[in-house]
Amino acid sequence: MSHFDDPDAVTRYAAGALRMVPGLHDLHKMAHILLAEGADPDAHILVLGAGGGMELAAFATAEPGWRFTGVDPSAPMLDLATRTLGPHADRATLHQGYIDTAPQGPFDGAACLLTLHFLPTEDRLQTLRALHTRLKRGARLVTAHHSIPQDQKTLWLTRFAAFAQSNGLDPVQAAQMIPTLATRLPTLSPTEDAALLAEAGFTDIQLFYAAFTFRGWTATRP
Repeated sequence: MSHFDDPDAVTRYAAGALRMVPGLHDLHKMAHILLAEGADPDAHILVLGAGGGMELAAFATAEPGWRFTGVDPSAPMLDLATRTLGPHADRATLHQGYIDTAPQGPFDGAACLLTLHFLPTEDRLQTLRALHTRLKRGARLVTAHHSIPQDQKTLWLTRFAAFAQSNGLDPVQAAQMIPTLATRLPTLSPTEDAALLAEAGFTDIQLFYAAFTFRGWTATRP
């Protein structure tokens, strides 16, 4: 069973994300601003890794005319997304699965937050290419995830764990995260992540978010 199919883990998801991701709510606000720069008031936005619904709810609150297609492999996390969306749920169509099962669009923009770090390099590249093909020309992609200098991985994961502990995570859990993430999470360096965006066909690749182990980019389908 995946971590995100565990009912207890799903229940704890939002609180855990807020402890671990510096400025999470502000990350959602920044992602909205970047998407809105290239999207009309009636845009249709694709959100990959939509489980939990936090970014969907932030985007929907900020843009009452936007519609959304959300994709996530975990049914319990999509159920949580529906609850998180609340009165905005009727503007979001949620699909259980991966990017290859997502509608073709074309979409006016896409977001993929806190998701790509779970994918090894080749799967990550294929996912980015699939996102690229589903966007209109000139549309924006906003992505953010763990992206760590590989020669300093332990140092930065230690800082990440210390940040989570400072926000109330149990010290034992915080310590356990360091070797677990170091060995199980297929992170890339920021340089490698930016290069994958380019290899997938995106241009105008710009770093907009950097916080301990996390990086975020905006990129455009030419």
